[in-house]
Amino acid sequence: MKPIDQLIPHRKPFLFVDRLENVTQESVRGWHLYSKEEYFFAGHFPQYPVVPGVILIESMAQVGGAGVRELGVLSDDSLFFLAAIEKAKFRRQVRPEDLVRFEITNLRLSAKMIRQSGKVYVGEELACEAEWMCIVGPVPA
Repeated sequence: MKPIDQLIPHRKPFLFVDRLENVTQESVRGWHLYSKEEYFFAGHFPQYPVVPGVILIESMAQVGGAGVRELGVLSDDSLFFLAAIEKAKFRRQVRPEDLVRFEITNLRLSAKMIRQSGKVYVGEELACEAEWMCIVGPVPA
């Protein structure tokens, strides 16, 4: 499998995928450790740091997009952008030093659109789930 930085353009401090595994046409599994040094913990919330829900959604989309690129569905000169988020539910807080597993299901893949659903787990405990769509386009010149 290619390194993450060859699959998606995101970089620190806004890269939330450490590694992928089990990438197939149907699904993608990925991992990320939210270290206590993540930039958002300083303000969300200083006395009780929690990964923001929007970051969990972004993380799922990054894992899904990296998996789709690994499959060769997207060209190397394309970017993908979140266009819709549906059915988002937050069931457990994700805290500093939590190792998170992302289970992504590919609902529809094309060179112009990605539709996926995903679940975020801390251990075996479900933390978040959602569906989303990304629009794919060329990198602007």
